[in-house]
Amino acid sequence: MIPIEQVTHTTSDGTAIIVLTPSGRLDIRTAWQFRLELQQCISKLSPHVVINLSQVSFVDSSGLTALVAGMRDADKNQGSFRICEVHPESRLVFEVTMMDSVFEIYETEQKALETIPRGRNAGASGNSEKAAI
Repeated sequence: MIPIEQVTHTTSDGTAIIVLTPSGRLDIRTAWQFRLELQQCISKLSPHVVINLSQVSFVDSSGLTALVAGMRDADKNQGSFRICEVHPESRLVFEVTMMDSVFEIYETEQKALETIPRGRNAGASGNSEKAAI
């Protein structure tokens, strides 16, 4: 089981953005659970998702598959999917597999949040809710 922190940000135009921060390893043992949590967030909470990988020290092909599936789910729901703060030990996997060219990856969570599509004249309102999954 992979611990996942969930934070909901609401922009001034009412756009909900879910930030998921998993911890540990995103591998064959944890990827399915992560995939299900991600799918639930996209279908029930918001199609706009940021995945913060700062606490994930290892990602294998199962983890990458879960991330690709999440990106596709967000796209199907007219949402957006961003990855940020990739742990240095995991970054190499993204580069070697060339997945760094598939995903929108940002150095900071704030930069990822700023790129989420919003209504005209909208900006982050600072509202957020935190929960552990």
